[in-house]
Amino acid sequence: MPRVWHVPVHDATRVRDVRVAAEDAAARAGLDEQRRAACALVATELATNLLKHAKAGEVVVDVVDPALLPEGCPGRAVQITALDHGPGIADVAGAFEDGFTTGGSLGAGLGTCRRIADAFGLHSEVGRGTVAVARVGPATVGPVPAVDPAPSPGVHAGGVNVPFAGAEQSGDAWSWVRSGDRMTLMLADGLGHGAEAARASDAAVEELRHCARLPPAELLQRLHIALSGTRGAAVAAAQLDTWTGRLRFAGIGNVTARLRDGGRWRTLLSRPGIVGAHRPRTVREDEADWTPESLLILHTDGLSSRWTPPADTGVPPADPAVTAAVAVRDAGSAARPLRDDTAVAVLANVPEASS
Repeated sequence: MPRVWHVPVHDATRVRDVRVAAEDAAARAGLDEQRRAACALVATELATNLLKHAKAGEVVVDVVDPALLPEGCPGRAVQITALDHGPGIADVAGAFEDGFTTGGSLGAGLGTCRRIADAFGLHSEVGRGTVAVARVGPATVGPVPAVDPAPSPGVHAGGVNVPFAGAEQSGDAWSWVRSGDRMTLMLADGLGHGAEAARASDAAVEELRHCARLPPAELLQRLHIALSGTRGAAVAAAQLDTWTGRLRFAGIGNVTARLRDGGRWRTLLSRPGIVGAHRPRTVREDEADWTPESLLILHTDGLSSRWTPPADTGVPPADPAVTAAVAVRDAGSAARPLRDDTAVAVLANVPEASS
């Protein structure tokens, strides 16, 4: 079953734990030696930054789908997410300059981390804290670009998954698939915690990969059969047809969906039940227009169902994994830790960069 590495960083000994976690994840993702070294460097730098600038924080290491999804079976990437409730960075642009290094680290600096990672996103607000997300995938054919390229325009997805109480597996899982103009984002929450919950959500992810073109309601029917030998799970699925500009949604259980519709957040409704155990006789699909400003957030019950995304969520357009990480960071703190497996998955438009 997939593993998620969650490492609280409260002293220098945990920096090594973060590096080892990144190396383990890179091995599981099948990355070559050079890309494994890149994972280790980025993880070490981000963990060291937590201690130097925020005094403490946490790092989550996971193997995830790519943010921009081609058809077929793309390679997966190692995602390293650092979260803190520290003072924030007043000069974010300056933090990426090559002369800006972190004392006691390898001296690489955030600028170098951004260049060696395939994607790097940072969100920081003074008094609120900082989130950094890096992804390192398989080696590409041809020379490595000298500068960090801008994200490709299009529909991107990303997520962050934090297991409860430092468990090796999370009972939550997210994934997305593409079939032509249809892109389907799914988030599953296996009942309970630990290995059996993870087995249920993993079964949902595996079945999704065989059902890329099914609309959400039909997908949930297929998932109900696939999960019948497991504890079952709450599941939400959203399918975007980029040709028609329409989003279709269906859910069973307590995975919450929020869609930014114009200037307000709209809740997409799920039906009561458990996929794999107690599926309702009929499953309703919600439909909505998808515009350039649209943004969809799916989250499990590690976040309260009453949680509403702040008005500035994803503004300006950001890597969806960064948007997800900010939501997870703000949902808990050292004084008020998360009380369940917590996963947030985000679907968003990334516009073409202006010249």
